[in-house]
Amino acid sequence: MDTTSSLAPKIGPLGLSPKKVGDDIAKATQDWKGLRITCKLTIQNRQATVSVVPSASALVIRALKEPPRDRKKVKNIKHSGNIPLDEIVNIARIMRERSMARELSGTVKEILGTCQSVGCTVEG
Repeated sequence: MDTTSSLAPKIGPLGLSPKKVGDDIAKATQDWKGLRITCKLTIQNRQATVSVVPSASALVIRALKEPPRDRKKVKNIKHSGNIPLDEIVNIARIMRERSMARELSGTVKEILGTCQSVGCTVEG
């Protein structure tokens, strides 16, 4: 999908170039190729900064170290990989501030549930 066409009505009135912001987003999301992630666009003094906010499932799929795929061509993919538990704890630390859980152990359980829904195993 072309990002500039969906960005133009939103950032045009702010006096920013949609093409430049689209290029910034493309540059920030290069290492997440083939995964759907959320980008946070912060605009201050007519200067746009892009920050990547990955979801739990995107972090889990990235931890599987699968080759990038084209979402338009490859559908209904099964992520049958294995992730070590310490990798799950690292993902939980990244997701900690956005988690609903009170403690890190609850966040780890949330990530384990995400692994289940993605279809991968944790330490066998």
